[in-house]
Amino acid sequence: MTISLSLDTYRLLGRSGLRISPLSLGAMTFGTDWGWGADEHEARRIFDAYVGRGGNFIDTANQYTNGTSERFIGEFAKGKRDGLVIATKYTLPSRPGDPNSGGNHRKSMVRSVEESLERLKTDYIDLLYLHLWDFTTPVEEILRAMDDLISAGKIVYVGISDAPAWQISRMQAIADLRGWAPLIALQIEYSLIERTVERDLVPMAREMGLGVIPWSPLASGVLTGKYSKADLKIGTGSASAVGTRKNVAAANGALSERGLAVADVVKAIATEAGKSPSQVALAWTLLNPTVAAPIMGVRTLAQLEDNLGALDVTLTDDQRARLDDVSAIDLGFPHEFLARPMTRNVTFGDVKIAAR
Repeated sequence: MTISLSLDTYRLLGRSGLRISPLSLGAMTFGTDWGWGADEHEARRIFDAYVGRGGNFIDTANQYTNGTSERFIGEFAKGKRDGLVIATKYTLPSRPGDPNSGGNHRKSMVRSVEESLERLKTDYIDLLYLHLWDFTTPVEEILRAMDDLISAGKIVYVGISDAPAWQISRMQAIADLRGWAPLIALQIEYSLIERTVERDLVPMAREMGLGVIPWSPLASGVLTGKYSKADLKIGTGSASAVGTRKNVAAANGALSERGLAVADVVKAIATEAGKSPSQVALAWTLLNPTVAAPIMGVRTLAQLEDNLGALDVTLTDDQRARLDDVSAIDLGFPHEFLARPMTRNVTFGDVKIAAR
């Protein structure tokens, strides 16, 4: 199967008319505050190269590299702001000791947006995500606050990240019924190593009109082939984004025996195709029609150039089958049950229905 795209071959995001590039530039790597990101000079080179190729979709968050990420983007976007789609997130706490500086509630959202606007040096945010589900805030409070910020011109679209499928579908239904702004994007971890989202989150997004934006499509670098079994001695890593990328990979669960087994198949197919492992892994995510734009989390210009090669990758049916097989997951109940021949027989009998 062939992917023939370019950064200026735009896609629509979810059920909106917003036009985005098929690969998003992730800015969690902008800034050295956490010990493993790009300094300002290299971050600008990455940003300018991406935008220079026609890329327009930039992803950040209020507390990525302690706010440095947003500050860099604000500086880099001068003179280009209206040609970009800048997405940021709220939820992460910004003031130690203040219990309301983080969370999904209205006060956290409004203050986070105001602070992001200041760091980004802009008067509007194109796409605001709820970053992480906090299990405490009523969904009506979240949706109404988002709709109010859209009415105020502070944000243009809204999305959600890292939340249960049942809650997101409930929120979308409430927004539709009350005439509030709908969610247009779902940002979730999705890669050859993390496919459990195919059980409910990805089908839900397709049904409810949310474009899927995969984060960590290279599984914290494991799918680039840079780790080996010797690296497993790090264990599960520490519960912090500070330190090294290896720690992040271990803490995320990507650096494991299974993850390395998947990476070995990716490397083999990359060799056959004359591509890099990163390009093969990114290309695989782009084959899913619900995926709008995987996020590239690069630290160097060379890594960006390599990742962009995913837009011109050919995977044979055999290669795709091998990737699917080594990374396969159990869909669990009710999906496995409903797909069984006996279940389908008692449900449909001899009725034949054409696939949509």
